[in-house]
Amino acid sequence: MRDKKLDQLIQQLETYLECWKQFNRFINLTRTRKCGPEDEQQFLEVKSVIVQELELILSIIESGTPTREDTHALIASAPSLRAVSELNDQSLRALETQWHKIYIGWHSVAGQLKVRQRETAGKSAFTAMFRKKS
Repeated sequence: MRDKKLDQLIQQLETYLECWKQFNRFINLTRTRKCGPEDEQQFLEVKSVIVQELELILSIIESGTPTREDTHALIASAPSLRAVSELNDQSLRALETQWHKIYIGWHSVAGQLKVRQRETAGKSAFTAMFRKKS
C-alpha cells in the first residue's frame, strides 16, 4: 500500500526542482545579454512559483537545509535578468554557487522522501504477507 500524501509531496518536490532548473537556465541566459521582455516576465513567474511552492512544501515538512532564508536571499539577489546580466563575473559565479547549494539541498530532501516512500511500501507489503485472515 502506498502513502498517497507522500507520493504527492514527492511529485510536488520534483516539480519544484524543475522550477529551480528554469531559474538556472535564465541565469545562464544573462551571459548572452540577450534577454527580452518575455524572458523577464517568465523569470518573474519562475521566481514567484519558487517562493510560493517553498511555503507550501515547508508547511508539510521541516527542512533544515535549504532554509527559507537562503532561498529568499537568492531570489532577492536576482531581481531581474537585466540586473543579473550587469553583475561582474565574480558576483555571477557567487549567484550560481548559491543556486547550486540550494538545488542540491532540495535534491537531498527529495532523496530522503523517496527513502521513506520505499520503507512505507516495503512495510505495507510485509504486513500484507503476514496479516491474519479472519
